[in-house]
Amino acid sequence: MIIAERSSPIWSVAMRRLLLAAAMLGTVSAAHGADMPDLPILRGSFTDGLSNSSHNWDGFYVGGQYGFATTDIDFSHAPKSMTDFMLRDSILQAPVGGWSLLPKNHVQSTGFGAYVGKNWQVYDAVMGVEANYSYMDNISSTASDAMSRILPGETAPTGHTYTYNTTLGGGASLKLKDYATFRGRVGWDGGDFMPYGFAGLAIGRAEVSRFAIVSWQKYDDFDEPVVSGGVTTTVHRHLPAGSDTLSRTEQRTNSFMYGWTAGIGVEYAFCGNFLLRGEWEHVGFSNVKDITVGLNNFRAGLGYKF
Repeated sequence: MIIAERSSPIWSVAMRRLLLAAAMLGTVSAAHGADMPDLPILRGSFTDGLSNSSHNWDGFYVGGQYGFATTDIDFSHAPKSMTDFMLRDSILQAPVGGWSLLPKNHVQSTGFGAYVGKNWQVYDAVMGVEANYSYMDNISSTASDAMSRILPGETAPTGHTYTYNTTLGGGASLKLKDYATFRGRVGWDGGDFMPYGFAGLAIGRAEVSRFAIVSWQKYDDFDEPVVSGGVTTTVHRHLPAGSDTLSRTEQRTNSFMYGWTAGIGVEYAFCGNFLLRGEWEHVGFSNVKDITVGLNNFRAGLGYKF
């Protein structure tokens, strides 16, 4: 009993020193753990550490392009407005104006140009506006033809019938010099790639010429009784009752065409801010001198984003 009582104070001092050392060691370990890097595995996930970084498409960009275009030039009704004017207020205006005199020609050509635009990026969506200019190397075509029809005439006196033997001749040519488009774009951020679609307005500049010649011979058909030797017979008469030839020519060095554009493409970002693109663009123009033009442009471009 005496020995136990004497050793008790020594044991208490030893236990207090041991607890104090353990507490200090725990504090140092906690401080060291706070300085360790925040590894994904410690949070139970690798997602943040392995995610693909998206490309920054936001900002202004400029570039140049080169392409190949296929174009349909429809001359079918090229003389229409001229024949409508020459035959105005006549029985021939409506039928002659509806004739499809000339063919639709298919033309191929190369072209080059430039573009400038701006993108706004919201998460993976990329929206933008762009002005695009294309100079066409040799989109031009010419057509000419003639056709004749016998057309019914105006109301004639009883027993008479009027007809018109009508011939329409004409020709047209068109050369598309260049065009510009103003379009909106919507794309998707696929990392270094961005597929996109676009639509907008188009304006083109063309050299146009055309001519039309209308000639007609009017006939009066009727039956006439003829008495010969006391015998009456009926003779059919087909007599000319007038004729005319009319012509008109038009030529414009710069005729402006207005229309729409739409298409799809893809851009690839490399070496920082350089952009390589490939796209298909369709452009449809409204009538210019009764000629319609539609083209499909396949082109590649190289740009730089600021």
